[in-house]
Amino acid sequence: MMTVSDPCSPLNWDHGLRRQAIVASLLTDVFHGRLKAGQKLITRELSARFGVSHTPIREALIALEGVGIIDLLPNRGAVVRRVGPREVREVCQVRRALECEAVRRACGRIEAAELADLAEGFRRQMALTIPERAGFVEQARALDDRLHDRIASSCGNAFLANELCRLKTLFRAFRDVSWEHDGARNGYGRVIEEPHEHLAIVEALAAADARAASRAMSRHINAGVRYWSLVLREPPGTSTALRDSRVENTR
Repeated sequence: MMTVSDPCSPLNWDHGLRRQAIVASLLTDVFHGRLKAGQKLITRELSARFGVSHTPIREALIALEGVGIIDLLPNRGAVVRRVGPREVREVCQVRRALECEAVRRACGRIEAAELADLAEGFRRQMALTIPERAGFVEQARALDDRLHDRIASSCGNAFLANELCRLKTLFRAFRDVSWEHDGARNGYGRVIEEPHEHLAIVEALAAADARAASRAMSRHINAGVRYWSLVLREPPGTSTALRDSRVENTR
């Protein structure tokens, strides 16, 4: 459990990051099945768990309602939603639409040196041996975050960038939980599959080829959808939110 007494905890950071850390933790609980559909979230209990006041808890619950994970109901408070295959598919469809438009618009707006540095990072990731993969997960996450954040911040559309920012905690919770399952079962195979997709995006950005960049991003999101569907339906403890999902590959 994260508390403010831990100096390394994200909950010691500023107000926005504290709320974001609470949202990420609760999303992970939902996707692991520790929070189940229909379960009530009690502000007082969450405040005690995270060692914070009611204010960031209420803000985190509003954020979770905004991404469709809970309902805030009159006289009932926060209730975890049942998120089935249709909802997961719709989230991924929205992500693909947003990310493809952002990467198309970002072409020509990112420094060549930064793209070259990202490309080198993805090439190093592609070359990892099986024993090296587990130790590279944090760096792989950082590279993934850096690329997607840079695309969002360079798209030249503040509303689009804000929407991607609002939803990125949900997207990254999907990624982190699925990587965790994959690490236990397949030796982090996705850690060396994903950089091929990322490198194609970076190379299209470097060439200022908006059409190729959008297609590369679409392939990347589609691969993630298939991967989440396969990995997250396996474990017996996986939550109703993701268990037995059969997310179609909608191109």
